[in-house]
Amino acid sequence: MNLYLRYFDNETLVSNVDDAIDFLHSIQDINVTPEMEADIREYAESDVFFPKRYKIRAHVYFIIIKTVAATMLDFKQKKGVRNSSNNSDRRGQVDNAMTQLTEIHEGWYEGELNFKRVVLIPSTGKHEYRDTNFVARCKANSGQDCYNRIVEHLRGRVDRRSQFPSAKGKNFQFKYLGMWK
Repeated sequence: MNLYLRYFDNETLVSNVDDAIDFLHSIQDINVTPEMEADIREYAESDVFFPKRYKIRAHVYFIIIKTVAATMLDFKQKKGVRNSSNNSDRRGQVDNAMTQLTEIHEGWYEGELNFKRVVLIPSTGKHEYRDTNFVARCKANSGQDCYNRIVEHLRGRVDRRSQFPSAKGKNFQFKYLGMWK
């Protein structure tokens, strides 16, 4: 794993922490403290792949980025981006979830919805939001249709200020149970 460091126009790509610290010592504006050195070493050894920035003074930082790029040119051309395949996998999972939600399969569905329900507190006379889990089985044409039927059912039975999540979010799950007879 290599480290890319940049401070304004000064930048380098190094293969170890000692070279990174030497680079920082060569910059006059940066006061490298033992705590900063220890923090950089800890960052380099950790599993964290997010860029790390260090404050020099108000609104002035230097950054460190972990990369698998072997050269500065590779880094600049984003050939060393570690999680590019993970992003495409995530995008594929989102597309797959959307496809499952809208895919037409007539039959019985079980839908589970977590929503914010407005409830009256009798002792104070005030209302509050409560997380509420609702599970129902219904006849539907798709996951989206199942969601719409559940929300329509609930809208007539709970306070109109209750908040329902998106069908695309993590607060709605559904299962296809099979064809109706």
